[in-house]
Amino acid sequence: MSEKLFYTAKRILKEDPAAKNILEVFLCYPGYKVLYFHDFAHFLYRIKLRMLARMISNLARFLYGIEIHPGAKIGKGLLIDHGSGVVIGETAVIGRNCTIYHGVTLGGTGNEKDAKRHPSIGNNVIIGAGAKVLGNIIIGNNSKIGANAVVLTGCEDNSTMIGIPAKVVRVSNFNN
Repeated sequence: MSEKLFYTAKRILKEDPAAKNILEVFLCYPGYKVLYFHDFAHFLYRIKLRMLARMISNLARFLYGIEIHPGAKIGKGLLIDHGSGVVIGETAVIGRNCTIYHGVTLGGTGNEKDAKRHPSIGNNVIIGAGAKVLGNIIIGNNSKIGANAVVLTGCEDNSTMIGIPAKVVRVSNFNN
């Protein structure tokens, strides 16, 4: 098991009060298990075995209901809580120690090939259930996106965004 996946399992055990032990995380958390598939698919994607990478990501989507494109870059410590319906696009970048709840989309707004179309999420970001973060935008470190928000513009570090379309309602001077 890679150091990144073990770190992620320990973070889930620490952050999720429902997690009782590390074995439970390894065996019963779909948001964790899908990361095994993504790491392998991302490796294949990087070495230009893209069709095989897509097939593996499709298998993971079928098994866990979470779609992560093999091109997406994911930092260690990602907690996908409840997971069902999460979609992470090809050029999305997710920092370290982020939390994503069910029904979240990190999606594109264009159809350009070989261009950055999906959001970049900073470190320690929390994205609430059902939120849609769309386009080539940057969400700053330690930010929070409210449930069901539709985020079309980026935000600076320590921001809280809510609404449709989402707007910054608070910028804190401290981390989450």
